[in-house]
Amino acid sequence: MKINQLSWMIGGPQGSGVDSGANIFSRACAYGGLHVFGKREYHSNIKGEHSNYVVRVDSKPIRSHLDEIDFLVTFDPETLFRHVHKVVPGGVIIYDVNQEGITVDKIPTIDKQANRRIKSFLSENGVGYSVKDVIEYASRNGILTYGIPYVKLLEGLAEELGDPRIARMDVMINVMAVASSFALLQYDFAPIERAINYVFKAKEKVAKLNIEAAKYVYKYVLENFERTSYKLEPVSKSEDGRIIIQGYQASALGKIAGGCRFQSYYPITPASDESVYLEDNAVFEIIGENGELEKGSIVVVQTEDEIAAIAMAIGAGLAGVRASTATSGPGFSLMAEGLGWAGMNEVPVVVTLYQRGGPSTGLPTRHSQEDLLFAVYAGHGEFPRIVYASGDVEEVFYDVAKVFNFAERYQTPVIHLIDKGMANSIMTVKKFDLSKVKIDRGELVETFVDGVYKRFKFTETGVSPRVKLGTENVVFWNTGDEHDELGHITEDHEVRTMMVDKRMKKLELALQEIDDEDKALFYGDDDADYVVLSWGSTKGVILDAMDMLKKDGYKLKFVQVKLLHPFPSDRVSELIGDARFLIDIEHNKTAQFGSIVKREILRDIDYYILKYNGRPMSLSEVYMALKLIFENKANKIQVLNNGD
Repeated sequence: MKINQLSWMIGGPQGSGVDSGANIFSRACAYGGLHVFGKREYHSNIKGEHSNYVVRVDSKPIRSHLDEIDFLVTFDPETLFRHVHKVVPGGVIIYDVNQEGITVDKIPTIDKQANRRIKSFLSENGVGYSVKDVIEYASRNGILTYGIPYVKLLEGLAEELGDPRIARMDVMINVMAVASSFALLQYDFAPIERAINYVFKAKEKVAKLNIEAAKYVYKYVLENFERTSYKLEPVSKSEDGRIIIQGYQASALGKIAGGCRFQSYYPITPASDESVYLEDNAVFEIIGENGELEKGSIVVVQTEDEIAAIAMAIGAGLAGVRASTATSGPGFSLMAEGLGWAGMNEVPVVVTLYQRGGPSTGLPTRHSQEDLLFAVYAGHGEFPRIVYASGDVEEVFYDVAKVFNFAERYQTPVIHLIDKGMANSIMTVKKFDLSKVKIDRGELVETFVDGVYKRFKFTETGVSPRVKLGTENVVFWNTGDEHDELGHITEDHEVRTMMVDKRMKKLELALQEIDDEDKALFYGDDDADYVVLSWGSTKGVILDAMDMLKKDGYKLKFVQVKLLHPFPSDRVSELIGDARFLIDIEHNKTAQFGSIVKREILRDIDYYILKYNGRPMSLSEVYMALKLIFENKANKIQVLNNGD
């Protein structure tokens, strides 16, 4: 019996409730004190194409997904055809028994390439092209298959509740599929009901109907099917101070806690989720100066384009508000000129850049880390900016306040790098500790009475006293042209040199002042000969792989770089220490991070583990890639390609 260790996948057409079904499953597990990590995959269309959600469950903290599937929960044939090869022997497939006659060629949403791969796999294994053929193949290979008669069950529920309309409510099949899983896993129904109520909290009648449907199928499965070798059981009566949250939600909440009071955006995947979440939670309670709760709010504006979005955020920054904009690659391309204007005028503004597959439209709903060098060099000319990357959902929350502090302390744009994988990951984390959120507004002056105000005054650090627009007795000028201390346009050669030096020296100051722990972090064995260097959302899968390799007797250390520009060369070199072999792991073709490391610390990278097919790295493939390196069987560059 495998208890509290599960890799679970749900799949179906977009718009059929895959996302809500996975959220119910994840939340119900979390309510039982279990740890959860989930990964969402979906096409860039509104409705119809295949989407799936992998949820990994464990009694210990987990930070990544597996390729192998223990439970495959389908409510359409396409999910079965696409993913049956991932189900492990002894695993489980839940499917709609009414779909057994459907063949691969009858599914219009399976593209030609996928159709060829599926048919090739089936032919190689002597399997026909129908759902029934695939189910029989799975059974022969030790996989337990459970055909659920969803239509019949809906009819039975309609009769039981005396409402014939319920018989046609196939929108509830997603919840029924989740309930089937939990029944086979012998999991208590109470947290399931609680999770359904939460997911449909805005629709009380919908929640009630879905609970009735879940109870009905849960009872049916218990009465009609044998149990599996998998079991989930609560590990505590409470959630032990944990929450379950997605990456974009952590970023939004971090902005609220970190004092951001203005966000602009133009809709773009996957960044829009954050702004929509802020819109839904734009009014909140804050602790006032007297220590009592009072109303607070954030202004969220959907603009006509990304140029307007960054312009409005810059305007809010000039007015003294902590301001940000959120976008993805194509939108950030349009923001480049605005970024330069903010750099020239030393305006604190935060750009939350959700990376996705490019170039051009690229892969709108798929994962990548392709925008690192673009973030470092975006905009013409030379001006300071800080580029910062969070490693997981929990880090995102706390890092948001830090990037606002950096923006205001050094009066410069800050680009906070997140990515699609992290944005759409769901995981259990400790409740956020607001006492760890510190706000530093830098050289912000509330009043000015001392003669002529020089907004761009030359100082030893390069940071000038900053006032809000509209401050009494203060006049200053902003322009995209080079300027003097007052802000007046100038082309004087001496002033130009002094101004460029003034702006750029703030990067030196940032390297001096930012805490080492905010520059780069160290994990693993200090005396290891092999060191992994990486950034961003690869953190979780690397740490999980390290745990597995340690059990195999391999020593490894991991240096996670968070401050990517200006690059903390001394800190990174110190953490690498005497390690003999450097391994770069990242999600792009050209090893962008590796190129920065080589240039900054003057050491070659010995091995590269890269992935750029639009899917996050799995624990399965990272573990194997690292193991090949330890066994001296690896090529210098390993390209990972698992996905669906």
